[in-house]
Amino acid sequence: MNLIALPAFADNYIWMLHDGRQALVVDPGDATPVLETLERLGLHLSGILVTHHHGDHVGGLQALAGSAHGCSARILGPSDEPMPVPVEPVHDGDRFEIGPWSITVFEVPGHTRGHRAFVILPICENHGMTPVLFCGDTLFSAGCGRLFEGTAAQMHRSLVRLSALPEDTQVCCAHEYTLANLRFARAVEPDNLAVVRHETQCKSLRERGLPTLPSTLGLEREINPFLRCEQPGVIESAAAQGAAALDPVSVFAAIRQWKDTYR
Repeated sequence: MNLIALPAFADNYIWMLHDGRQALVVDPGDATPVLETLERLGLHLSGILVTHHHGDHVGGLQALAGSAHGCSARILGPSDEPMPVPVEPVHDGDRFEIGPWSITVFEVPGHTRGHRAFVILPICENHGMTPVLFCGDTLFSAGCGRLFEGTAAQMHRSLVRLSALPEDTQVCCAHEYTLANLRFARAVEPDNLAVVRHETQCKSLRERGLPTLPSTLGLEREINPFLRCEQPGVIESAAAQGAAALDPVSVFAAIRQWKDTYR
């Protein structure tokens, strides 16, 4: 299996998973890099997964759906958010098969009301592929999405659910925000050496024009303050930011509010 991050706009990634014949695409905000890659690799577009309705995630749907490559592709996404094209509605716990892949759906509200995430595994266990999580703007490496339509309690619950996936799960976020998030993670947990080490690695990757993604859930549990709301250092920082209480949701809310204004 091949996993490709297609850069789009200033800092988006459109993810493509393919087996040399069929392809899945996630959140095609721009159709052009998708069509160019399908043509260059000679791939058939079997499916499109949509995590939420923001324009940088759905802007290329109409062009893809109307193209020769995408006219027969299944488009799966949330039915409770506005979409520019009809989608097959997916709900929490749904499982689908497209081509050689098994897809499990998670409802992860917080960034938007109806945000979905998708976990992909090959139908054939002999592929040796680790689980792949396409999490849109819910989970970022060392960070999480802003609360545009949901609550802190919803986002915290969504992140806890994703964090419970196997530690080798590949985390495919929709934006290259890692270095900015790591700077904030250092502010939250100044003594977290895993953050310092990973920041050095990511700086090297970006200097060479390479993505910092995918991450893994095992790594995110070590470096992502939003997955560490029960850790003493994160609790201490949340208290210093005026957390209303020291339970995990209140800690999350305090550091998410801090991140909104952090520069």
